[in-house]
Amino acid sequence: MSSLAALLAEVRACTLCAEHLPLGPRPVLQMHASARILIASQAPGRKVHETGIPFNDVSGDRLREWLGMTPDVFYDARKVALMGMGFCFPGSSKAGDLPPRPECAPAWRQSLLAHLPNVRLTLVIGQYAQAYHFPGPKASVTETVQAWRKGWPHTVPLPHPSPRNRLWLKRNPWFEEELLPELRVLVREVLA
Repeated sequence: MSSLAALLAEVRACTLCAEHLPLGPRPVLQMHASARILIASQAPGRKVHETGIPFNDVSGDRLREWLGMTPDVFYDARKVALMGMGFCFPGSSKAGDLPPRPECAPAWRQSLLAHLPNVRLTLVIGQYAQAYHFPGPKASVTETVQAWRKGWPHTVPLPHPSPRNRLWLKRNPWFEEELLPELRVLVREVLA
């Protein structure tokens, strides 16, 4: 068993925050050492928890559309690594899913990232992943995504692709008009 395989087995058996998870632990992530794209997101939703497949929901459908990526490519761990700030469904509130559990990233993230030497593009989705990957003065998701050229072509912030963000997309047409066309080209180049 390779060291990455051993680490992934440990992560998938993790019960670190089990007492706080309404559906119990079920870490969901996708990794292979040859992955060229890392999608750093927030935490799995309820449907993803049930299936154990990352982004297996309407958010995933929208994300794949944004990237111009087929499910076959998206779910090929040799090409795309999928790693949330939390690996388990954290539960829901009236406003949507709860934030990722704070125990997860400090326990696992650096060890896992060390096994991704071939990543050429990191897509950073949502406020929790952006706070981690873009340290410094706190900025809103809108401000962070508007500054997308700062990390280009290595690190690109994106809003969460949730259907709850329809209003954000309507208020920020530049995202679909300017960023997404360039991002689709970049994704194709990185995967070529």
